Amino acid sequence: MNHAGTLQATRPLGAAFAAENGLLAVLFALTVAVPLAEIGLRATLRVGIDGVGVIVQHLTLALGMFGAAAAARDGRLLTLALSGFIKGRAATAARFATRVVAASVTMLLLLSTFDFISAERASGSALVYGVPVWIAELPLLAGYALIAWRLFLQSSGTLPGRVLAAAVVIAAVPWLRFMAPHADAIALPAVAVLVGAAVLGAPIFAVIGGAALFLLLGRGVPAAAVAVDHYSLVVNPSLPAIPMFTLAGYLLAESRAPQRLIEVFDALFGGFRGGAALVTVLACTFFTSFTGASGVTVLALGGLALPLLLANGYAEKRALGLVTAAGLPGTLLLPALPLILYAIIAGVSIEDMFLAGLLPTLLMAGIVTAWGMWNQPRQPAKLWQPGRVRAALGAAKWELSVPLVPIAALASGLATPVESAALTALYVLFVTSIVQRDLSLTRDVPRVMAECGLIIGGILLIMGVALGLTDFLVDAEVPGRLVAWAKETIGSKWVFLLALNLLLLAAGCVIEIYPAIMVLVPILVPLGAAFGMNPLHLGIVFLANMELGYLTPLVGLNLFFAAYRFGKPVMELFRAVLPLFVALAAGVLLITYVPWLSTGILGLVK
Repeated sequence: MNHAGTLQATRPLGAAFAAENGLLAVLFALTVAVPLAEIGLRATLRVGIDGVGVIVQHLTLALGMFGAAAAARDGRLLTLALSGFIKGRAATAARFATRVVAASVTMLLLLSTFDFISAERASGSALVYGVPVWIAELPLLAGYALIAWRLFLQSSGTLPGRVLAAAVVIAAVPWLRFMAPHADAIALPAVAVLVGAAVLGAPIFAVIGGAALFLLLGRGVPAAAVAVDHYSLVVNPSLPAIPMFTLAGYLLAESRAPQRLIEVFDALFGGFRGGAALVTVLACTFFTSFTGASGVTVLALGGLALPLLLANGYAEKRALGLVTAAGLPGTLLLPALPLILYAIIAGVSIEDMFLAGLLPTLLMAGIVTAWGMWNQPRQPAKLWQPGRVRAALGAAKWELSVPLVPIAALASGLATPVESAALTALYVLFVTSIVQRDLSLTRDVPRVMAECGLIIGGILLIMGVALGLTDFLVDAEVPGRLVAWAKETIGSKWVFLLALNLLLLAAGCVIEIYPAIMVLVPILVPLGAAFGMNPLHLGIVFLANMELGYLTPLVGLNLFFAAYRFGKPVMELFRAVLPLFVALAAGVLLITYVPWLSTGILGLVK
């Protein structure tokens, strides 16, 4: 083999990937910088940027689509947890089938987007500064084209396999494209194929987007409607807050902030019985509130929290269970992404959702802490060391003040949710790179931005296509029919709440929280209203159940994250987390049946 020739062949590919990551970093930087510039101009010159919201929204659109393309490049588009059980030759066959299906669906979504952009171009409408709307929408086309190409390449590692995959895609796409007059006949069979592909490991966005496409076509709605819904979701005025808060969380996770926070909480509470459990819960809850994913917290803090628990006498089984579950309460706390997204989709105030989540967060964190205290062996009390506490607080004072930035910005009325998110991202960037010097501005920060853009891209892609499925459900009057059926069949509010818990727990086992919010919330909000349920209370019940699903044996996503992080079998993690799962399930029931936990503080404030 000619190794020199091999290296030369791979260099352009590596350079292309580096350029793509660089583009993600630049888009992320611009997305944060524009609202910061608006704040600065408003505060100093009493002027603003014309169309600042529109600019940030379309930067978010570009960030999302190119981030999703990068996720496809790296094989990191979200799939159902069930696909992890397929091994060997069956996995190879499943990969071929699912990538061919996903590539075909993506091509159909690309063509529907082309129809949408062509109509926008014909309309001649402009955004700001005379820029035509259709120009700003081109990232949709580019993103789908890259994703389709990469899914095709992943279908097989051999030339014959790729030739076969190309033949199937080339045959399927035109046939499906021109079946619109008979779409009502193929809609349900096509959805059945997509469900099968989902179980085998097809990317979730392709399953949801394909289902939306075929079901809408079956009702006579043009294919471009899916692209319209995707575009309208991604340019939602509040949506840019999601990538900005996520960036803040990822910068913290990549710095030495986890070590400093663990040291602070250990210095303050480690000397008490159960102090190590409290330290773990506080640190993990803090991080989950910024990353929006308790599984990411397991990866980021697991290597620090587990040794701390073991050093304090915990049996390994108890320590593993505690670390796996400790981050769950953070999903109910601002600025957690699921909390913000629920507020956007349900049409409630983000500030109200924050207040609604405070007491449930304390309840769930208290349950995990109490379980940890109960299970810690008795040890000689440690002396409280004021000098250590002062040193730890001094070292971590910048990280501890991070939650105050968005809270103060929102409470003062000086910043919108998007602007407060941008301020938070800037503050964390300043702390991690300038004050603490954990991250290099030229080497580490662009890398973290690119990685965060990849994650956000995968999430926004699912959210965009899921709105098309929501559009079908509304068009088919599914929420109204479910309300009528539930009121006639269930009758009792308490039985409805129990059924709601079971449904959401099952959904949390196999579905990522973001597509679940997009698809289920528009259905559940009118259902909850029919039974007199406050949408804020419904939101907290929804999020608490979905997070509990992440611990559900044997398919909870956090079990897989923990198994990967600690090198343990999933069955061992299942046994370790089972007692905490039961305890947290009791907490979810309390949140469900005691609405005051979600609405009490809001009632006192307002």
